Amino acid sequence: MLYELRGVWQRYPCGPEPVPALRGVDLDVARGEFLAVAGPSGSGKTTLLNLLGLIDTASAGTVRFEQRDVAALDERARTRIRRERIGYIFQSCNLIPVFSAYENVEYFLRKAGVAAAEARRRVMDALEAVDIAAQARRWPQEMSGGQQQRVAVARALARDPDVILADEPTAALDHVTGLAIVNLMKRLNREHGTTFVFSTHDPKVLAAADRVVRLEDGTVQR
Repeated sequence: MLYELRGVWQRYPCGPEPVPALRGVDLDVARGEFLAVAGPSGSGKTTLLNLLGLIDTASAGTVRFEQRDVAALDERARTRIRRERIGYIFQSCNLIPVFSAYENVEYFLRKAGVAAAEARRRVMDALEAVDIAAQARRWPQEMSGGQQQRVAVARALARDPDVILADEPTAALDHVTGLAIVNLMKRLNREHGTTFVFSTHDPKVLAAADRVVRLEDGTVQR
């Protein structure tokens, strides 16, 4: 099992009383899954992904990554897992505007200490995997929203992670383009064995998932 969550609460300070974003969540994520997290805005989807991404720690309960209690790891170990084992895709793409598509994918590899020749191989392999290698030297502002999101997927894939977490990756795209991005992620899941966990509230996009976890008011709906 890649992730095991038991009795997870996440509370955020807001006035005199903390506000719970997650309430006693139990969840398992198997290696190789293609899992969607569904729910309306404010249901706790982003909070859950932040816990899976080791960006935040739970207020209560246990989050395990490969059977290791995340809360028991020091910050160096958590950073190493985030850098080497987890890829991230965001709604806004977060591409660096003064970098080409190639440079956007390469940047975080070089920052992680990957040698130049190996970085070049990984960048081109990733861009080819998402069918955008022909756009490698174009700037983000020269690309469509769907093309930019493909670069974001390539950036996550190039790190060869065990899991890719995607927070509303299609929300800024039209439905046809958004569905194409989800189908792309599904293909990469099948071909590379990479675990994908993505959030969405679009029922047509949810139909592409192998499994759907539904959140409402911070709780998993059974």
